[in-house]
Amino acid sequence: MAEPSPQQFGKYVLVSKIAAGGMAVTYRARLTGAAGVTKPCVIKQILPHFVDDHDFVEMFISEARVAAGLTHGNIAQIFDFGEVDGQYFIAMELVHGQPLSKVLRRAARAGVGFLPQPLALHIASKLCEGLDYAHRHVGEDGQTLGLVHRDVSPDNVLISYEGEVKVIDFGIAKATSAVEAKTSPGTLKGKYPYFSPEQARGQQDLDARTDVYAAGIVLYEMLCGRRPFEGEFVTVLPRIIDGDCLPPSAINPGVGEDLEQIVAHAMAVDRDARYQTAKDLSESLVEMLYRDTPRFTPTMLSQLMSYLFAEELTAEGRKVELPPSFKDQLAAWQSPSSEPSQGRARMPSSNGRASSPGIVSRPSSPGVSRPSSSGVARPSSPGVRSPSASG
Repeated sequence: MAEPSPQQFGKYVLVSKIAAGGMAVTYRARLTGAAGVTKPCVIKQILPHFVDDHDFVEMFISEARVAAGLTHGNIAQIFDFGEVDGQYFIAMELVHGQPLSKVLRRAARAGVGFLPQPLALHIASKLCEGLDYAHRHVGEDGQTLGLVHRDVSPDNVLISYEGEVKVIDFGIAKATSAVEAKTSPGTLKGKYPYFSPEQARGQQDLDARTDVYAAGIVLYEMLCGRRPFEGEFVTVLPRIIDGDCLPPSAINPGVGEDLEQIVAHAMAVDRDARYQTAKDLSESLVEMLYRDTPRFTPTMLSQLMSYLFAEELTAEGRKVELPPSFKDQLAAWQSPSSEPSQGRARMPSSNGRASSPGIVSRPSSPGVSRPSSSGVARPSSPGVRSPSASG
């Protein structure tokens, strides 16, 4: 089917549709400036049923204004927002790459079921750096704005073909969740596997630690090739509240105790026992990354992206060239060692409390022991049992 012809949208031209979701339709677009200079960008058109709600419009404008002030290498820049003929929109930078969710699916098809640990640590650390910047962002009065993403998931993390990591959709999750809760509660269920326990309980006083928890979920998914909480909404929410999921090493035996404790610390049920800031989590991840892989560079991520999306890059007229050493690296990734890394990374805690991880084993799970003194359940044998469909 032929692509629809470009459409004028205010000062933008909508070139092609990228995706359609429950909140917005996303287009690849271009802005034409003075002297015919063009700038590629992305336009998110907010769906009409949100625009009809006055509370949403007010909150959307307020949140978008704040998000447009965020300038950080790990956050996709919002440079415009507003309304064209009753259609509200956000204009953001075009990240030439793919969402992490698609990267994980493509990697699994290529035989890389578990994202290589150095890449998972790198992506999660950059995600956390972007989150921490937003969490600490101050307004014109010098006061912290208390910005919380509320919707951190692989769909909202973009990986560029150059190996950059960028968070998207800051500033709109709060507005959309508020109107969804009022008009159609069922639509909140789309991202429930990434809910923090306080979100699952319906608490309204969410803070930066909710995003820290979600970053832990994303890290778990990269390491294990699946989310910690799978199943129907009504069965998953109680498990999130109880922290009832398998430890990562029960799915991927290459995950060592030190890395497992970092994941568990990020996913602590009690938010007072979590990493208190995204920076704390990022520091632990970076320390482990360069301890275990001292020669790591983001080029490794760029090379994996080129390999996974060679067809898309070739279709764009870009030449895909990978060094000969990449084949050996890929073979190692496709046949990961079952031996976990040894050693222990520093686990900072801003409030000085010991970690109280949120990952526990279920008593009925064969081959999985009760949590050790560190609070992390470890498999009693090297074998990994097949997780049930529910989790």
